[in-house]
Amino acid sequence: EVQLVESGGGLVQPGGSLRLSCAASGFTFDDYAIGWFRQPPGMEREGVVCFSSGSGDTYYSDSVKGRFTISTDNAKDTAFLQMNSLKPEDTAVYFCAATSRNLILSTMGLMGEYNYWGQGTQVTVSS
Repeated sequence: EVQLVESGGGLVQPGGSLRLSCAASGFTFDDYAIGWFRQPPGMEREGVVCFSSGSGDTYYSDSVKGRFTISTDNAKDTAFLQMNSLKPEDTAVYFCAATSRNLILSTMGLMGEYNYWGQGTQVTVSS
């Protein structure tokens, strides 16, 4: 059984940073795609930063370009989302998602491309 467990969320002031982790079990970071998504209150879930090992492509939503980065520790089957210069509009529940399929840049930000999802972690940006 594949499980993804996010951690690292919390309350941070505007301009601050957080690093989210996504630990995978039952899933090997070999050929894979990892996506970080977020769902602000009352809004739909959206792709934030996604990476596909097959193509080597990374997708960034326009709202986070230059501020958020994705990385992985394949030895530990863990993905990370480094979030810098956080803004109040970044407040959301953040989810990691994974698939063993190789995704292309034009679709890797779409929820339907991913098979496995974590339970989410709350990020609140407020003074």
